[in-house]
Amino acid sequence: MAVDSKVWFITGCSSGFGLSITELALKKGDKVAATLRKPEVLSELASQYPETLLTLRLDVTSPSEVVSAFSASREKFGRIDFVVNNAGYGIVSEVEGTTDRTARDVFEVNFWGASHVSREAVRFFREENKPMGGRLLQISSLSGIQSSAGCVYYCASKFALEALSEGLADELHPDWNIKVTILEPGPFRTKCPTVNAVTDPVHPAYTDPELPTMQWRGMLSNPNSVFNGDPDKFAEAVYNAAYLEDPPLRLPVHPRSLTVFRNKGKELIEAADKWESWSEGVFIKD
Repeated sequence: MAVDSKVWFITGCSSGFGLSITELALKKGDKVAATLRKPEVLSELASQYPETLLTLRLDVTSPSEVVSAFSASREKFGRIDFVVNNAGYGIVSEVEGTTDRTARDVFEVNFWGASHVSREAVRFFREENKPMGGRLLQISSLSGIQSSAGCVYYCASKFALEALSEGLADELHPDWNIKVTILEPGPFRTKCPTVNAVTDPVHPAYTDPELPTMQWRGMLSNPNSVFNGDPDKFAEAVYNAAYLEDPPLRLPVHPRSLTVFRNKGKELIEAADKWESWSEGVFIKD
């Protein structure tokens, strides 16, 4: 193990991005505190890396469990350099057909869970690390930039994560040496859109097969046709971003993400130009 190896704290490590990032960091010689609801899922990996992998049970919706997990990581490794906010899941439903319970639950994990981890990460980087500093890597989505039919509440939870992360990055004192990067993956082949998703019944008003929500549901019956990104390649992007001296606030990863970024930017500029006159004369006259 390299003397200057870094320490990672990663949420949602049972599969997908979380597992891929964990495996890559360990192969590179770093240490990992891998958190998940069922640590036994990683028992084989833990036996391969007994000194550098710590598996911890964590429900990110519980602030006390988040604090305990960070404390256990400090006990094992002494510090934490990189925190990856990855835990989350998807929703397939029309807005009208989404139950309040389903909508609130996805926010509890995708937004509030990430918020709990983010706040403890910043405190830990500033008050526990010697010297202070660290990198907070938020796994958002192109769905946090552009909402889409059939998964609106999932998109809304990612929009909220975007706002939290952007504002948090602006609040941090430069002397703390804490950097925030929002990673924006496109359609990668993880379990998020299928196995790790809640699917509510079709709302009766939206059964027309030509409607976007029904097309989205139909596409999910053969997700590999769209979800073509390799999670291991995304893990490489996360790993490399963590080590950047001056990381970007946002990092799109996938051609589809790049398209969404460019279209959204163009749309906003066009709206500002077209409706510019509506902002004239809005000031209070003293």
